[in-house]
Amino acid sequence: MATMTSCTIRKATEKDTALVFQLVKDLAEYESMSDECVASEQDIHDLLFGTGAVAEAIIADYNGESAGFALYLHNCSTFAGKKVIYLEDLFVRSHLRGKGIGKALLMRVIELAKERDCARVEWHVLNWNSSAIEFYKSIGAQMKDEWIWAHLILNEDKA
Repeated sequence: MATMTSCTIRKATEKDTALVFQLVKDLAEYESMSDECVASEQDIHDLLFGTGAVAEAIIADYNGESAGFALYLHNCSTFAGKKVIYLEDLFVRSHLRGKGIGKALLMRVIELAKERDCARVEWHVLNWNSSAIEFYKSIGAQMKDEWIWAHLILNEDKA
């Protein structure tokens, strides 16, 4: 568990399912993508804690309030021959931004990647989110403009 002034980063537990689900919905609203957020609370539970769970999450608590979360999973790099942590979501509630909470969450994910001997941490950032892009650049992240993100939707109900 990582701690900074008034902020504690902790691993999400099964009891946090409803909170993580709410934070996912808050993130979708922030990104103006609420109509695309079709996951249920049970879906989030299954991703994080169900049989064959594929993801993990950490929660930031700030002065006793749930402030944000990071949700991540393992991918791999065949070129490096190692695991990679893919950061699916990083979100801090709007009224708590600017307090170092997002950085604390990201630094904890990076620590986990190092502990697990991963080659790197990867994520996507929306091109309009200039504050996030500048933040990521400030910690040394490289923007990979030469790569185009592609995905194929297999189930219209669960995009």
